[in-house]
Amino acid sequence: MAQYTALFDACVLYPMGLRDLLMELALTDTFRARWTNEILDEWVDAIHERRPDIPKQNLSKQRALMNDHVRDALIENYQDLIPTLSLPDPKDRHVLAAAIRGRADAIVTFNLKD
Repeated sequence: MAQYTALFDACVLYPMGLRDLLMELALTDTFRARWTNEILDEWVDAIHERRPDIPKQNLSKQRALMNDHVRDALIENYQDLIPTLSLPDPKDRHVLAAAIRGRADAIVTFNLKD
């Protein structure tokens, strides 16, 4: 298993082409891909908000496939770190907390302000 760990933020999972590429790369074990249920919730909600024509069950199925096929991707037990962190946007603290708890080497995101 790869040692380099990358946490995917919801914004990089939103574009279908990029998400497909990231999932293909994650399946190669070139690096370790990580995320949380909160990140996946944010991703599903963003798609459903902008694309209500896509049934939520399709998104739930894709989410389950991601969790089932990308080895050890789901980070849990990071919530206790959230109140100890400070970022310009407090809503993004969960991403940093997950990166810390998941020992991520990088956060893959388009959000550069935090």
